[in-house]
Amino acid sequence: MSVLVSNLQEKVAVDDKTADFLAGAAGEALKSSGYSQEAEVSLVFVDDAYMQSLNQEYRNVDSPTDVLSFALQEGEPCPDGGEAVILGDVVVSLEAAERQAKEYGHSFIREAAFLTVHGVLHLLGHDHQDEEDSRAMRLKEEETLKRLGLGR
Repeated sequence: MSVLVSNLQEKVAVDDKTADFLAGAAGEALKSSGYSQEAEVSLVFVDDAYMQSLNQEYRNVDSPTDVLSFALQEGEPCPDGGEAVILGDVVVSLEAAERQAKEYGHSFIREAAFLTVHGVLHLLGHDHQDEEDSRAMRLKEEETLKRLGLGR
């Protein structure tokens, strides 16, 4: 499993330990969903302004959001893709994670890990469009966070 991390923001400090932990959270979500060593995900940290521009461009919503997922496994497979399964990008607003952690009364790392796991699950086809799907996705998120030592 490969999780490539990029920090494109400067508003929330991200040290190597935090970046590695969040990469591990993405890896745990992949592993628990049955993905092997060949799976690859990109994890990108941004601020609210950058997230708002992505949300506007790709969803026609002119406001920031906390996490966006850009799946690459939809549609036709890429020719000559080799052995690696490139699943896509998870973009997390660390400003939103910081704000929501305070709002929900838990740590920044728990909120950032939650958003990371949530984004990876979207890459894998999970959704929360109806109550049943939402419950199933939330259960998978909480199980993954528990394995990371961040359970409720």
